[in-house]
Amino acid sequence: MKSFNFFKIIFFILILSILNSCGLSNESEKDKLKICPQCKMPLPKSNINTTFLIKNDEIKYFDDIGCMILWANDNHINLKNVKTKAFTTDTKRYMDVFNLYYSINENTPMHYGFGAYENKIKNSIDFNEVILRMLRGENMANPKIRKQILGY
Repeated sequence: MKSFNFFKIIFFILILSILNSCGLSNESEKDKLKICPQCKMPLPKSNINTTFLIKNDEIKYFDDIGCMILWANDNHINLKNVKTKAFTTDTKRYMDVFNLYYSINENTPMHYGFGAYENKIKNSIDFNEVILRMLRGENMANPKIRKQILGY
């Protein structure tokens, strides 16, 4: 009789394991893992350096500001004609990308180096300059530029 109860418990655990592995979860849409369409990397939970754009009621999330610029360029999207927001390093909220200040030497997910700030910082550039530098390859992912920016 004891072995029968033992097998019931094992069977019950096995069923629970199978159901759990099938993805039956109460994960909300907000908690779902967001993947950058440019580099296919997941967005960090902290949201630092993340951006998104909305075009035709579809939201695209990016793990790095540079990824958004490259993806928009590849898809012939003018960033001035869509709603675009970046997560700010200083105030920790999403703001319009054209109203922010950008550093050029941040440690970002794809190593492009552009960090968004709501408040003006020393040696900052505007978003139009970020676009220009990304499309020219003048960012921290380029070893020559990284050496020039970091001074070694």
